[in-house]
Amino acid sequence: MTAIGPDIRYARSGGTAIAYQVVGEGDTDLVWVHDFVSNLVYGWESPHMRAFYERLARSFRLILFDKRGVGLSDYGGQLPTFETRMEDMRSVLDAVGSENAVLLGSHDGCSMAILYAATYPERVRALVLFHPFMHLSDEDREESLAALPALRENWGTQEFSDGMLSEIGPTLFANEADRRWFANWLRVGASPQVAYALNRGWMESDIRDVTPAVRVPTLVLYRSSTFYEQYSLDTAALIPGAQARRVSGTDGWGIFLSPEIPEEVERFVAGERAPSIPDTVLATLLFTDIVRSTERAAALGDTAWRELLERHHALVRRELARFRGEERDTAGDGFFATFDGPARAIRCAESVVAGVRELGLEIRAGVHTGECELHDAKVAGIAVSIGARVAALAGPGEVAVSQTVKDLVAGSGIDFSDMGVHELKGVPGEWRVYAVNGSPP
Repeated sequence: MTAIGPDIRYARSGGTAIAYQVVGEGDTDLVWVHDFVSNLVYGWESPHMRAFYERLARSFRLILFDKRGVGLSDYGGQLPTFETRMEDMRSVLDAVGSENAVLLGSHDGCSMAILYAATYPERVRALVLFHPFMHLSDEDREESLAALPALRENWGTQEFSDGMLSEIGPTLFANEADRRWFANWLRVGASPQVAYALNRGWMESDIRDVTPAVRVPTLVLYRSSTFYEQYSLDTAALIPGAQARRVSGTDGWGIFLSPEIPEEVERFVAGERAPSIPDTVLATLLFTDIVRSTERAAALGDTAWRELLERHHALVRRELARFRGEERDTAGDGFFATFDGPARAIRCAESVVAGVRELGLEIRAGVHTGECELHDAKVAGIAVSIGARVAALAGPGEVAVSQTVKDLVAGSGIDFSDMGVHELKGVPGEWRVYAVNGSPP
């Protein structure tokens, strides 16, 4: 280890370079999903964070990385979605040969850790969350969004940094050296534009609908009398079997300020084992259907219709391969496919809609994300029914999505219009559905 910390390496994720470090040689891998901004070099300059890294590395093989767009990692051209960042983390874990890791998420990093654990349960040994949140209340969101212009305008200044730290980390604020470090931490962690985009995406996201899909051992850590206390308890209540534990301190930020956390993580991991073969998984479901297919078949005749249908199937399968979708069923003229992220499914659906127009066809498509049951590689469960019903609400050439999907792609640049609240046949409750107006290239 050098004076500035371990060596920096890069994993490639779709052509984007993701910076990472590996510290320690423990038998169990632990990856820390940092909050908001980070910088693999500058983090070691804080005696608090350095001590936290080194303590974790005594018990685990600690894997650190800068998320896309922050610190030493590439930006990639636009604010990444949850699924893009999950893919980045998976690329890092692949690069270091980690097939089964403990995920330690803090603050906004918890959302990505939760989604990764629900999507890839076979690769997650346990999940530990510090001050997670699934969504902001309407009041908190309004207040936070109103403060965004000032954040973008003043990001990087000592005055802005001091104001933020006095609210979220008064323990650090009391020390001049810590105040200087925190200001530089923000500066080297993200540019004003990236900081604005990250915070907006955080404020607009909502993962409540998918949190119950987590099926790995989960520990939620929180400090009392903080903004995050109730959000942490709400998260623990939604994850099956999750434990909630209060730790020392009253600061909202700075996981390293609770010295007992590494021991809490170590004890929890030692006593928990995730199922080796998961029977449920979080997945994004895409349904497509050709509009007025019966009339077209009658007009064309059996032979011409069969040839057109073959071209349609070839096009859909090409787009599924392009966006890493997995074909699950093909019934007549419709497709059922699964994806490991909603933005990818939406973009695949848009490409299929545009492609089949060149064949003289119109399709409708629907996208939903939810917990699915696995039976001999087949996908079942209420989420499948919801996805099919959402697709049925789409008009010709339209991609309809559930509220869950819209919330998960917050900050992606995908535009939606409200299709109202609907009762879905065979599905309890009412569901708000949206039409996709377009996504960035």
